[in-house]
Amino acid sequence: MQANSIQIPLFTLLPFVLMLLSIAIFPLFWNHFWEKNKNKLIIALILSIPVVIYLLLSGLTEKLIDTILFDYIPFIILLGSLFTITGGIFLSGDIEAKPWINTLFLTIGAILASFVGTTGAAMLLIRPAIQTNKERKYKVHTILFFIGIVANCGGLLTPLGDPPLFMMYLRGAPFEWFFKLFPEWIFVNAILLVIYFLVDTYYYKKEDVAAIQIDKTSIRPLKLEGKRNFIFLLMVILAVALLNEQYLTFIHLNHSFKFIREAVILLAAYLSMLVTPKLLRVSNNFTWHPIQEVAYLFLGIFVTMVPCLLYLELNAKSLGLTSTSQFYYYTGLLSSFLDNTPTAVTFHSLAKGLGANFGLSVAGIPEEILKAICVAAVFFGSMTYIGNGPNFMVKSVAEENNIKMPDFFSYIIKFSLIVLLPVFILVQFFIL
Repeated sequence: MQANSIQIPLFTLLPFVLMLLSIAIFPLFWNHFWEKNKNKLIIALILSIPVVIYLLLSGLTEKLIDTILFDYIPFIILLGSLFTITGGIFLSGDIEAKPWINTLFLTIGAILASFVGTTGAAMLLIRPAIQTNKERKYKVHTILFFIGIVANCGGLLTPLGDPPLFMMYLRGAPFEWFFKLFPEWIFVNAILLVIYFLVDTYYYKKEDVAAIQIDKTSIRPLKLEGKRNFIFLLMVILAVALLNEQYLTFIHLNHSFKFIREAVILLAAYLSMLVTPKLLRVSNNFTWHPIQEVAYLFLGIFVTMVPCLLYLELNAKSLGLTSTSQFYYYTGLLSSFLDNTPTAVTFHSLAKGLGANFGLSVAGIPEEILKAICVAAVFFGSMTYIGNGPNFMVKSVAEENNIKMPDFFSYIIKFSLIVLLPVFILVQFFIL
């Protein structure tokens, strides 16, 4: 049975809502229960089971299988492999945690994110950033801006930067087309970096004199170890860029051949584990906890959001989406609370019928609409912890290093609504 031949009842959206509420509420009131990854998995499975039953009974088995096999599994393999490989790169040493040095960290991350992916850049730099700031008392704001810039907004310039862009690349957007998004990339990242520098300067002046003195006197030269992992990182990048239907046409004969890419990515992760000394990962405070947390939570998110995406596909046209700004804000809103990759794919499908009414067409839809979808999916993925995979990973790594991160609601209220959202509105007002 095809999805467009049935109606998706509203009650099927409830498990997804409960999944979001679990992520938001459990850390506030039952944190001892929630901090154990196995309990996150239990909640994800409990909420997923009724959705699975509904999809099977409604003849939507194929949609469920496609979501698990071709969305969730590649998503986790890519994130897990990047997490594994970058966890074997150890940047030792300790430099002063001055505002300009912290800003330089984020600037480097913003550039790297487009070429090694937001996950790769985030996992590569989050530990050195934490190490640099370990003597400082006020450092939560640094992690928040790290999520906004490195784990999200920096990854706009190539299809390697963020999964939504890669999906648009697979749908026909040329690799070089994404460089057209440079005005949006430089506009947002420059503003966020300036804001961060001002905020970090403010907090730096509030630090205890003793803490600053320790920071100044405990300087050790930077030393990069685990350099062979950059080879494996390159393997992942090339696999993502080249092992797809555009270059391997035989994949069209059987969709299972898509997993050639995932096989190479897993091989890179395995080789990283094989050749990287265990002591190096121990020095890096490497544990599997962050990627396990992401895997368990996003299993629940991917499964429970299937009815939500189907409902959107069936009813989005009644919303009357026709303008660039509408696509920008609707994509942005849903990318904040759904995973931004399927959200971008859904709105791309919705935009296919608009080609005749707008100028140049790219990837089968009007170019200005494609720009709005790409920019919104990448930027608004930073609005919540669940908008983009690396967000939770950065949060988890920070908490492993005894940095108390804000809960789900506090992140939105105290950071994304007052810092990120105004900048994203300016993008639509001045550029798009």
